[in-house]
Amino acid sequence: MIFVTVGTHEQPFDRLVKYMDGWAAEHDEKVIIQTGFSTYEPEHCEWSKLYPYSKMVELVNEARIVITHGGPSSFIMPLQVGKTPIVVPRKKEYDEHVNDHQVDFSNQVAERQGSIIVIEDVKKIADAIKNYNQIIEGMKNGVQSNNEKFCKNFAKIVAGLVK
Repeated sequence: MIFVTVGTHEQPFDRLVKYMDGWAAEHDEKVIIQTGFSTYEPEHCEWSKLYPYSKMVELVNEARIVITHGGPSSFIMPLQVGKTPIVVPRKKEYDEHVNDHQVDFSNQVAERQGSIIVIEDVKKIADAIKNYNQIIEGMKNGVQSNNEKFCKNFAKIVAGLVK
């Protein structure tokens, strides 16, 4: 399942919602979209304008891929559960936001942290979905699970005790 969220910003993000609805019409994978204030109503996806936070967490956890707009609150949650989100920043040229700060911020996070996949042109989302596993395997992802860190440190401590 692919979960798409456009956040709660008051401007529509029809460009992403329409694209993913068209993608869902041509593919056999379930797509669920949180459409926010978008005016386009998907025909090939399960959707709701807004989901309660607990449902959002559930959908992010269940999703094979999470696609978000460029709002930090939307792409941090998938990162917290160990998922690499595809981030499609809203753009001023399409009246999706007041300026292009989502483009700038998303690209900076991708460059500095290597933890998100930024797609500015919605036509490139299909390739990102198709090649998702290869893309995330090749990333210089700076995110490491706290559990993984704990286990590595614990193993060193145990090894030191049994010498």
